[in-house]
Amino acid sequence: MTRPTARTGGSSSLLAYLTSAILARTADEGARVALVMLATQRADSPALGGGLVAALMIPHVAAAPVAGVLADSVRQRRLFHASAVALYGAALVALAVLVGVSDDVVVVALAVAAGCVAPLLTGGLTSLLGELLSKEQLTRAFSADAVSYNLAGICGPAVAAALGTTMSAAVALAVLGAGAVTGGLLLFSLPLRPRAEKEALSRRLSPADLVRGAAELMRNPPLRSVTWGSSVGQMGVGALPVASVLLAAEYNASWVTGGLMTAFAAGALVGSLSYAWRPVGRRHPERVVVWGLLTTGIPLSLVPWTGQPVPTAGLFAVAGLCTGPLFSALLASRERYAPSAVRTQIFTLGAGLKSTFAAAGASAAGAFSGLGTAPLMWGAAACQVVAAALALILLVGRHAERTASEADAAGEAPRCSPSAPGTMDKGTP
Repeated sequence: MTRPTARTGGSSSLLAYLTSAILARTADEGARVALVMLATQRADSPALGGGLVAALMIPHVAAAPVAGVLADSVRQRRLFHASAVALYGAALVALAVLVGVSDDVVVVALAVAAGCVAPLLTGGLTSLLGELLSKEQLTRAFSADAVSYNLAGICGPAVAAALGTTMSAAVALAVLGAGAVTGGLLLFSLPLRPRAEKEALSRRLSPADLVRGAAELMRNPPLRSVTWGSSVGQMGVGALPVASVLLAAEYNASWVTGGLMTAFAAGALVGSLSYAWRPVGRRHPERVVVWGLLTTGIPLSLVPWTGQPVPTAGLFAVAGLCTGPLFSALLASRERYAPSAVRTQIFTLGAGLKSTFAAAGASAAGAFSGLGTAPLMWGAAACQVVAAALALILLVGRHAERTASEADAAGEAPRCSPSAPGTMDKGTP
């Protein structure tokens, strides 16, 4: 077996990492709001703003396999990741200057280029934790990383809206971009050792390289369980903003439109912090994902019976509270069960799939919005229950596949099953 990569960091490295991750992810979340505001203010074209957001978001999924392969293969990882984050921030600053001034084709192309780097701000950064920290530190580190996502989801749109209305959308986008550049520079302080020459990519990428991570998501039981289960659950989460708009009209309370999603995000933040303090089920994080999906659906299913905005906000907060440990355990599962040769691919692909399923959920909720709020909320809750059942079914195959692996090993050289916790061969793709 290949010897696991030595952990080279400590608490100071984690602090630098989290600061960088929060700055980069806040820029990514806020840019979606700032771009629409900027196109409207400067070019009087909301359509251009929507096109820029699409150009920024689509590569999050489309470029994830290539970004993951490069990150798993490049020798100078610190230079690669730091440069990627800094370049993303520089692209946002450039967009702040060029939107409404240069040709639309130019700014859309620049947004696409920034979007191609974006998978390295989410799953790409998270994959570095396994290289920086010891096994004992990882569970709480992933919870802290989940907090960075929660904070970015809350602060990014808030910063963009606040600066965009009080000053200008161009200033908002430039500030967000400068924050990402700062985050990229901070990554240069991380003690990431260069890969050995033989581990670095020494040939051109082939189609087989691009699907190795996807293949692992299909044949590795714990990984396929948490990946596909969490992705299906994300369909329900993606429907919640649409349901929030309808609930605001139903309650005749304008604050509900953003208030419910803020309550959900705040609950997720508390859940992540709680799991960081007491990581229950840390030995089998894939089981935490299953339970997290199931418990998230329960409060969402009760929303149609409340009839009042404040109790509804409370139920949204409880649902978010359940997603905090779920997300932390999801990140921990990817780190534990992903072979080192495709680890970053697993993280970037997983993040891309969740974004895709969330977009599908939002689209479906919009299409069926005429049915009313109750069917939408029950549908969102049903997604969590179905996701939990799917994750459990995909996880049940672990024992059978481990038995088959052990049978193969009886007639071959000993090897580690990718589905056996604690025996992962980190060097086997």
